[in-house]
Amino acid sequence: MSGTRTLVSPLTLARPRGRAVYWTVFTGVVLLFTLAFLFPVYWMATGAMKSPDEVTRTPPTLVPDKWHVSGYTDAWDLMDLPTHLWNTVVQATGAWILQLVFCTAAAYALSRLRPAFGKVILGGILATLMVPAQALVVPKYLTVADLPLIHTSLLNDPLGIWLPAVANAFNLYLLKRFFDQLPRDVLEAAEIDGAGRLRTLWSIVLPMSRPVLGVVSIFALVAVWQDFLWPLMVFSDTDKQPISVALVQLSQNIPLTVLIAAMVIASIPMVAMFLVFQRHIIAGISAGSTKG
Repeated sequence: MSGTRTLVSPLTLARPRGRAVYWTVFTGVVLLFTLAFLFPVYWMATGAMKSPDEVTRTPPTLVPDKWHVSGYTDAWDLMDLPTHLWNTVVQATGAWILQLVFCTAAAYALSRLRPAFGKVILGGILATLMVPAQALVVPKYLTVADLPLIHTSLLNDPLGIWLPAVANAFNLYLLKRFFDQLPRDVLEAAEIDGAGRLRTLWSIVLPMSRPVLGVVSIFALVAVWQDFLWPLMVFSDTDKQPISVALVQLSQNIPLTVLIAAMVIASIPMVAMFLVFQRHIIAGISAGSTKG
């Protein structure tokens, strides 16, 4: 009878000394990786609670001599973080919703409706992934500054962020690949029951696609939240800038501890979103490795 091969043999684990060594090494490795991932977060969070002199001290201190919470309150007030965080939420939410709607519809059409020249269209969409993002900045800016046909400027407008974010070839391909792997008998049963294309998409496909929709949501929100160059070009009005641009624009003549505190506050929504969607991320990654 063939057994599963492991790094440590079952015979060794059956011995008290073998179990003790195994769990000691395992615990040490887990703690080491945990420390490697969490220490930068701890260093940034406590750095905002130090005095300006202590932050630049050599050698650095692991624990602040005195805990100064004023760094966070000063960052909240001096850098007007509520306004810029709200701007970022509006821009990221709009881009996320539009991207889910249009990328899901396009992926479903290419996967299940099989339009004429569908492979050619998909090839053209995937070809855009080979173009460097920097090469598209100038054409995008000229298009947003003077929208063709209607000749309207989308500068200093959230639409200047939303519309370019919709054309995301990677997320579209990710959705299409997932739709290709959906069980055909389930979709055929819905068609026999009289469900139309839209009804099948809404009632059958989308509930089954929650894992990949969670992954796409993470990608869409993080892409807008961390983007710097494009929002900097679109928003010349300081009051409408997102947090990524505002942190750089307002960092002059700001104490280092206040700037660190502002970065900590700006990173909290992304960390919270990852904790909420982490189950869907893992499920979406594993769903792509098996075919239903």
